[in-house]
Amino acid sequence: MTSTERTGVTTFRGNPVTLLGPAVAVGDQAPDFTALANDMAPVRFSSLSGTTRVISVVPSLETPVCDMQTRRFNEAVTELGEASVLTVSVDLPFAQARWCGAAGVDGVRTLSDHRDLAFGLAYGVVIKEFRLLARAVFVVDAADTVVHAEYVPEVGQAPNFDAAVIAAQGAETARRATGRAA
Repeated sequence: MTSTERTGVTTFRGNPVTLLGPAVAVGDQAPDFTALANDMAPVRFSSLSGTTRVISVVPSLETPVCDMQTRRFNEAVTELGEASVLTVSVDLPFAQARWCGAAGVDGVRTLSDHRDLAFGLAYGVVIKEFRLLARAVFVVDAADTVVHAEYVPEVGQAPNFDAAVIAAQGAETARRATGRAA
């Protein structure tokens, strides 16, 4: 893989790891990417423009913190107005669909980055040592501007849910005030 390599951003079980891809920061234009839906259909992020989007990034849905993170954002959907929540991991689409069904998660849309890591490399969350995604949360407003970016410093820790929800609510309020379509 040829990409920007960043160290000192996150650890995995206390050990430093290398992230591939550039850091995405508040104020940046959200990078476009294509990932796979549960039915294997490609989903292009730019096709979701015009809405507020929370991107919850997890290494694997079938681990305790990832499970909790995805369930928490599923519960938060009701607090977000018309904003949508996307959970991105390198889990296979079939595994994501199975997990969502077993967990009763229906407010979050899962996307798989397993095929070519397009999301992970664009948002700088690919863990080089494991070919997993580092835990992170991004909020992108209706104009495709990043309004919240959190790279969690330890993969085993949960993100700051409240900060992400507040950022999404603020982006939704701004979208409604400017009359952007949802």
